[in-house]
Amino acid sequence: MPLEAVEARRLYRQVADQLRSLIDSGEYAVGSRLPTERELAEQIKVSRPTVREALIALEVEGRLRIRVGSGIYVIEPAAIAAPAAASVIEGPFELLRAREFLEGAIAEEAARVATRDDIARTDASLLAMEKVEHPGEASMVHDRAFHVAIAGSLGNAVLVRVVGELFDQRLNPYFAQLAHYFESPGTWRTALDEHRAVREAIAAHDPQAAREAMRAHLARSQERFAQNFGAEPAAGSSSGGGRTVRAAAKPSKPKHAPKKRAAGNSARRR
Repeated sequence: MPLEAVEARRLYRQVADQLRSLIDSGEYAVGSRLPTERELAEQIKVSRPTVREALIALEVEGRLRIRVGSGIYVIEPAAIAAPAAASVIEGPFELLRAREFLEGAIAEEAARVATRDDIARTDASLLAMEKVEHPGEASMVHDRAFHVAIAGSLGNAVLVRVVGELFDQRLNPYFAQLAHYFESPGTWRTALDEHRAVREAIAAHDPQAAREAMRAHLARSQERFAQNFGAEPAAGSSSGGGRTVRAAAKPSKPKHAPKKRAAGNSARRR
C-alpha cells in the first residue's frame, strides 16, 4: 500500500471537529446555548479568533445559530455538510493575516516605484468605492480593484494574481458569513478612509508610511470582525452549564499560531 502525504488540519477545524463531536454525543443538546467565545477559548486554550472561525464553520454547516447579543445555540440540522469538503477553506482571520503581511510589503515597494498612471488607477478605484453602497457586489469589485492596482504598480504579474486570489477568498462561505454580522455602510466608510491613507502614503512616496497604512487597514479589518456577537456572562457565571471542552490536540508549535499580542478582542491573535 503506497504511503499518503500527511497534512496537518487547520487549528480552527480541530476546534470545530471537537465541538461537533460534543453536539453529536448530546453534550450540547439541540436548543442549548454554548459557552461564550471567551469561555471556549479559555477552555480549549486557543485564541478567540480561532474559536470564532470554528463557530462560523459550524454555523455554515447548519449546526449552530449565532444570535447577536444573545449567544450561540445548537440547532436541529436539516442537512449536514460533509466536514471534509470544508477542510481546505482558509479561515477569515488566517486570510486577513496573510494579506496584512503581503500587502504591507507591496504597499511599501509601491511607494518607491508608483508612477502617476499607477496613482491614477488607485484614484479611479477610490472614486468608484465612494459611489457604491455596501455591503454589495459592486463595493467588493472596486475594493478588489484598489488592492490589485497597488500590486500592479510593481510590474509583477505574479503579485497581481496572488493579491487578487487572496481577495477573492472573501467569497468563501466562512468569510461571507462572518462579514454578514459586521459589515455595514459605517464600516465601509471607515475602510474607505483607511484606503485613502494608503493612497496618500504611496503618492507621497513614503514607503514606511505606506506599509504601516496598509497593515493598519487590514489589522483593523480583523478587529472589526472580532467584535462580540454573543452574550458575555457576568463574572463567575457560565453559559455552558458548567461543561468543559477539552483542549484541542494541536501540532507542535503550529506555524499559523503567532505569539499572543495585546489583550482584549483584537483579531490579530490566532
